[in-house]
Amino acid sequence: MENKHFVAFRTYLPPSFDVLAASLRAGMELAGNTALLTGATGGLGRAIAGALAGRGAKLVLSGRKAEALEALAAELPGESHRIVPSDLAEPGAAEKLAAEAGEVDVLVANAGLPGTGRLPDYTSERLEGTLRVNLEAPMHLARALEPGMIERGKGHMVFISSLSGKSATPLSSVYNATKFGLRGFALGLRTDLAPRGIGVSLVSPGFVRDAGMFADTGAKTPPGMGTTTPDAVSDAVRSVDLDAGEIEVDRDFLG
Repeated sequence: MENKHFVAFRTYLPPSFDVLAASLRAGMELAGNTALLTGATGGLGRAIAGALAGRGAKLVLSGRKAEALEALAAELPGESHRIVPSDLAEPGAAEKLAAEAGEVDVLVANAGLPGTGRLPDYTSERLEGTLRVNLEAPMHLARALEPGMIERGKGHMVFISSLSGKSATPLSSVYNATKFGLRGFALGLRTDLAPRGIGVSLVSPGFVRDAGMFADTGAKTPPGMGTTTPDAVSDAVRSVDLDAGEIEVDRDFLG
């Protein structure tokens, strides 16, 4: 039997959303608040940045390439956007990023590495880097930003995961592990912070075309699997004002 609260939330969302663990707590208004976005210059990150800025958020954009970040900041609507270049695969980078970002009201942890292939083919450096970017960095950022959010009495954290965090696929054991871990962390953190008035959302896209590893490599999605777009995922991120716990985006709005 479907939870009546889920029905109410779904009436406000496009049909590509599946919202789980919804909350009766009022969500957070993005306008005027500062949002830290990691992985900002990728195809998905750019779409998320545009969605957040379009809702009036002041952005702290992070990624590895300063020039690309500067160009993105100049394109976005609104003012007061800042950039903080960071390579989250490096030890200590997440903690440094949190410190340099300053007061952050909304965290959107979007940076990620594909992590595909057979496990013996991984070098130690590649394995550690994938774990650090996909799982450890979001945890470190959350740990560093949580006290300030609690002190100010407001805040929201969004973790961009994947449906690979709910179902294993061949040649993706490392990627699956990071996304399963991120999902568990986000949902657990949500239960910890809900009594403190801080929201936590998990966004799990299906296979995203036009961005990410399928767009970068030209690889085909598995047979029978639907695809979605960066814009569809960015709209899911904007739904933090509903304080949705988990959002699955597995097809286009028009699909």
